[in-house]
Amino acid sequence: MPTPTAARAAADASNADAAPLHGLIGRWFDENARTLPWRDPGCSAWGIMVSEFMLQQTPVVRVLPVWEEWLRRWPEPAALAAEPSGEALRAWGRLGYPRRALRLHAAATAIVERHGGAVPAGREELLALPGVGTYTAAAIASFAFELPETVVDTNIRRVHARAVTGNALPSPALTAAEYKLAEALMPAEDTKRWNAGVMELGALVCTARSPRCSECPLLDRCAWIAAGRPEPHYVPKGQAWAGTDRQVRGAMMAVLRRADGPVPRHLLLGTVDLVHNGTDYAVELGKLQALGASDEQLVRSLDGLLADGLAEAVPAGVRLPA
Repeated sequence: MPTPTAARAAADASNADAAPLHGLIGRWFDENARTLPWRDPGCSAWGIMVSEFMLQQTPVVRVLPVWEEWLRRWPEPAALAAEPSGEALRAWGRLGYPRRALRLHAAATAIVERHGGAVPAGREELLALPGVGTYTAAAIASFAFELPETVVDTNIRRVHARAVTGNALPSPALTAAEYKLAEALMPAEDTKRWNAGVMELGALVCTARSPRCSECPLLDRCAWIAAGRPEPHYVPKGQAWAGTDRQVRGAMMAVLRRADGPVPRHLLLGTVDLVHNGTDYAVELGKLQALGASDEQLVRSLDGLLADGLAEAVPAGVRLPA
């Protein structure tokens, strides 16, 4: 039995066809959703916005402690905007992709300047903020303001691919057909619960590897199961880490976050200096040097951090942005 494409599924879908999915996933979510602070009814729109920035390509377990400390320190956009961007980078810790911290700081500044310090609800106003793309704008509008926005992340796409189109995985990148399918599946009401429920199902049950199909509320309606669980139509490519510039940049950022002041440039470029073994960043510096990166890679990685605004050069060396 051939599996439908996302385009065909979107063309065939109607609110009536999707109604059983709405009920099954909604009830499952009510009973199985994780208790997360950004889902608390009392969580501010700012708290939800911070969570959306942090959760991009980062597991919940790593985000939780950083999010909690971030909201304790900066409970509203104005509090973050009043700090140097380097403090946002320091507080970001090891979440990875630190440019998100710079963009969140810039977004907080824009919110203060353009919206009186309150996170805007409108999709276009959200999209105009630094670091806010189509997904993030829809997620904030849906989860913070309960607006009927179509939220489409990797977890949601995977549930749609298996349950509706019968594919093991969604396309490597979001397609127009997948987005149309997501729009066609949206309920007329309670869209926040639907968005959160499908996302949670993908995160906890319909996972990329080893899905727990026996626990899925859609087991009897899943097109992928009905098709005999076909293999993915492409081989997913893992993202390398060891030995990459990203690893070196991350180690350099760890040194800068730990240091109270500028770090001499030659230390970041691999020159051993026993005088600095007693510094507050000696452990992080040792980890950087232990990578064994070439001189060329060290220079390239440091130049990249400076070019991206994640670090700045001063006469005494290199530091986080002031």
